[in-house]
Amino acid sequence: MLTKKQNLIETMKGGNPDRFVNQYEAFQIVFHPFMSTSAMPNPGGPNVVNAWGVTLSWPEGMPGQFPVHTPDKIVIKDITHWKDYVKKPRATFSDAEWEPFLKVVEEIDRDEYFVLPFVAPGIFEMTHFLGEIQNTLMNFYEEPECMMDLIKYLTEWELELAEDICKHMKPDGVFHHDDWGSQASTFISPAMFEEFLLPAYKQIYGCYKENGAELIVHHSDSYAATLVPYMIDMGINIWQGVMTTNNIPDLIKKYGKQLTFMGGIDSAKIDYEGWTREAIAKEVKRACDENGKNYFIPSASQGLAMSTFPGVYETTSEEIEKYSKICFSK
Repeated sequence: MLTKKQNLIETMKGGNPDRFVNQYEAFQIVFHPFMSTSAMPNPGGPNVVNAWGVTLSWPEGMPGQFPVHTPDKIVIKDITHWKDYVKKPRATFSDAEWEPFLKVVEEIDRDEYFVLPFVAPGIFEMTHFLGEIQNTLMNFYEEPECMMDLIKYLTEWELELAEDICKHMKPDGVFHHDDWGSQASTFISPAMFEEFLLPAYKQIYGCYKENGAELIVHHSDSYAATLVPYMIDMGINIWQGVMTTNNIPDLIKKYGKQLTFMGGIDSAKIDYEGWTREAIAKEVKRACDENGKNYFIPSASQGLAMSTFPGVYETTSEEIEKYSKICFSK
């Protein structure tokens, strides 16, 4: 029987996996000192202000945190003067600050798991966390030079963080969030994505790979099929969060040798109050039957090994394991 890590490698290269990779089972997603210096809200808890000055909320029953954008809480009041509002926090940390995080990493069996530091929000999300989504999308059209300068500034900060992570942790890759679309479309056109975001991510993911962190897992639970060529160009190995609004079988057929697709089970279809094992089993079977054994990882689209409603993630894993035994016994 292959280890979790070996089975993922076989799946990604179109080899001979002996079972489906079961959601996040091959990953150990770990934290780093910046996360202890930048506040994050707890589900149902009070709002917090993070290290960038963004006010964040996590309402009960919601899948994640959201920025609060009442006029008084928008960080960038005017994109033409963004430098007056945006001050990057510290991205490098001492050996003493790293020590408790490295103790966690030292306990991980690297023959069994890929060690992946967690980085979120990503570059696009940071622009609208700081500036509000509607304002930000308008600024891409109306103030492109300012947006380019802001993205450069955010990228420089991420590169500092990446180098510090790689220096201390020596990870196997990175698990990186940046939602690039809604369920139906990307937030910006592919041409605009290529102009503004592709160069930033080529630098960031290139930095990880240059420092020995080979596995780039990018979360975007959205429609992003039109961005797949850019994902490949920037060095992503696994697109996590791929929803059924993307034609996943077609994407696998076209790009599978270059990119693995993790998802195929929309969280909204299984993770809700009153969920049932039967509904989850039905979605698991459909996803596995449609997408096959190679270049595909059945998983809920949510961007961590968790669920909004208790028991959903664990039940999904159980159903994937059960159906995997059926599929791989044939």
